[in-house]
Amino acid sequence: MKAIEVVERQQLTEKPPMKPGETVRVHVKVREGDKERIQVFEGVVIGLRGGGARASFTVRKVSFGQGVERIFPLHSPIIDKIEVLRAARVRRAKLYYLRDLRGKAARMRERKKTPTTA
Repeated sequence: MKAIEVVERQQLTEKPPMKPGETVRVHVKVREGDKERIQVFEGVVIGLRGGGARASFTVRKVSFGQGVERIFPLHSPIIDKIEVLRAARVRRAKLYYLRDLRGKAARMRERKKTPTTA
């Protein structure tokens, strides 16, 4: 194992498994002056990138009719928690085509919940 992998392994944090097409709620720590608060960013995961400590994911939402995308480093300390709300059935790894769709056309088919065996 390389030395950089040893250092990066210590920086990894526990995050829920995510896939493109899932609707997530990301709780982000925001600093305003000397105060810190939690701000929620809710949207659809349109892409995952990289692995290990350098992994990131892109979340897209529509706010007041304007599309907003934000890229989050997966293991960043500014992310308080990630909640997975809904899962959609998609056939692509990157959902960049959602940028061109509006309204009902941008909806995705809900994925059926499979019973997990514990």
